[in-house]
This record gives sequence, C-alpha cells and structure tokens, in this order.
Amino acid sequence: MNPALQGLITIVLGVGGCVGYFYFSNQFLDKVLYPAKGPNAGRNINRANMIRPWLFLAPALIALGFYLVYPVFETLRLSLTDRDAGGAFVGAENYSQMLSEPKFWEALRNNMMWLIVVPAASTAFGLLAAQLTDSIKWGGVAKSLIFMPMAISFVGAAVIWKLVYDARPEGTEQIGVLNAIYLFFSDGDPQTWLTIPFWNNFFLMIVLIWIQTGFAMVILSAALRGIPEETIEAAIVDGANPFQIFFKIKVPQIMATIVVVWTTITIVVLKVFDIVFAMTNGQWETQVLANYMYDKMFRANDWGVGSAAAMVIMLLVTPILVWNVYNARKEMR
Repeated sequence: MNPALQGLITIVLGVGGCVGYFYFSNQFLDKVLYPAKGPNAGRNINRANMIRPWLFLAPALIALGFYLVYPVFETLRLSLTDRDAGGAFVGAENYSQMLSEPKFWEALRNNMMWLIVVPAASTAFGLLAAQLTDSIKWGGVAKSLIFMPMAISFVGAAVIWKLVYDARPEGTEQIGVLNAIYLFFSDGDPQTWLTIPFWNNFFLMIVLIWIQTGFAMVILSAALRGIPEETIEAAIVDGANPFQIFFKIKVPQIMATIVVVWTTITIVVLKVFDIVFAMTNGQWETQVLANYMYDKMFRANDWGVGSAAAMVIMLLVTPILVWNVYNARKEMR
C-alpha cells in the first residue's frame, strides 16, 4: 500500500475510533447503565458523572500502562536475569558487572558534566534572549530564529554541527566553519575537534544548548511579560538602573519558572543519546549513559547489563520529574 494512503487511513481510523469510543461510551453510560429517568434519576446522574471522567481517561490509562508501566517492570526483571543462561535469575550480578566497567563510570561522569553545563547555559542564554528580544522592535523575528532549532531533530542538529566541526587534511579547503576560523587566525594544523578528550564533550554540549535555548526563551519570555508593570515603574522611580531592575526585580519574580525550565532541560540531558550517537558514538571518552545502555543492549546483546543501565537512568530522572510535577501543581493552586 502507498505510504501516504496508509498514513491517511491510519489517521481516519484513529480519529474516527476515538470519536466513536467517546460518543458510544457516553451513550451507553447515560442511556443503558445509568439512565436519567425513573425514581432513581438523580442518583443515576450523580453516578454517571462520577464514572464519566474515568471512562474517558480509560484509553489513555491503558496506553500508559502498556507502553510505560509494563516496560518499567519488564526492564527491572531483565536487569536481574542473564540472557546467556536462558533468562535465569542472577540477582544483582548485572549491576555488579556494570559498576566494574570503566565505560560505565566514564558515561556517568560525562552525564554529570552535561547536567552541570547544559541546563545552566540553556537557561541563562534563554533568559538573556527573552529579555533582549522583548526590548527590540524586531524581537518577534529574533525569537523565531532562536526558536527554530527546536524544530530540528537531535540527529539533524548533530549532522549540522558535525559539519561545523569537520576537519579536512592539511592543504585542502576546509568546509568546517570552526576549522576555517581557526586556520584564519593561526598557522596551526586543522583540528579534529570531536577527538580531543574532555573538550569534545563540550563541543557536543553546544549542540543541545543550541536546541534548548529556544525552549527556555519562549517560556521565560512569557514569564517576563507576566511581571506587573507597577513593580518595574516603582523601581525606575526609585532610581534603579536596567541591571538592577533585571536581577533584583524581574529575576526573583520569575524564579519558579526558571526552576521549572532548568529541571525540564535537566531531564532531557539525563536521557541524551541522539547527539552523542550521531557525532561520536561514545568514542574518544564521550560515552553517556543512554549510549552505554544502547551498546550493551543491541550491540553486545547483553540485556541484563543494558537493562541495569536503563534502570540507573530511570532512577536519576524520576526524582527530578516528581519534583518538577510537584512544583508545577503548586504553582497552579
């Protein structure tokens, strides 16, 4: 079947199925299960209204259970078994093996570096961009350009930046922007930037910062626009300069939003995979946890250690996610 026709049929059936489910389930609830007539009409209406939200949420809950909850418990089970032994239970042996491998500690160390640099830089640049673009006439155009990388997939962004870091042999024309600039200002040799230990991690981080700055800018720009004008006007009357207004008036009032943006980007960083996989594949000391998990699961065919690495990533992400949701709900009260 033609892929376009197949996609169209999938959309029609999917949307039609959802509409049909909600319509007929509502009819069944109101006219068959709890009809709003007879001596018990009032009680039936109350019961129907209590059940209706759960009835409408049922498809989403089932999907979440099948695609989210079940995989978590299955991954936990696999992390306690050995594929070579026919899936036999081995307890914490996979975790012990994982902790004994230098590549795991390299991945964990690099993830910690990403956690320190990327959320801080993305949030700071996003806040700066939000403040500056709100102060100029063509701010809308500037915001569109800064936000544009968010529309690019991580793999697409990795390919773009891999060309930026590209290195050709000495004496040939450099197509990599960074090497072209480097050779213009120096007489050195072209640098293979992605193979320089330690610093290559920062070259990879730039890609994610470039993507996430637009996200931070949009959220923080909305928060800045929500600051009451009275407080800013009062600060101006009191003689505050622009820097004092920004750091002592605006930033404290949007601190909750800054924290939400920070933690959201932190979750993205903990799961980073595509950029590293597409640019270095974890070579030259750039390994991260998600890439380590992929190597173990699909290259070494070791589902035990691969699943153990997946559980480590989940344990690192979960507290931040729960805290983020808690703060978001607190803000909505």
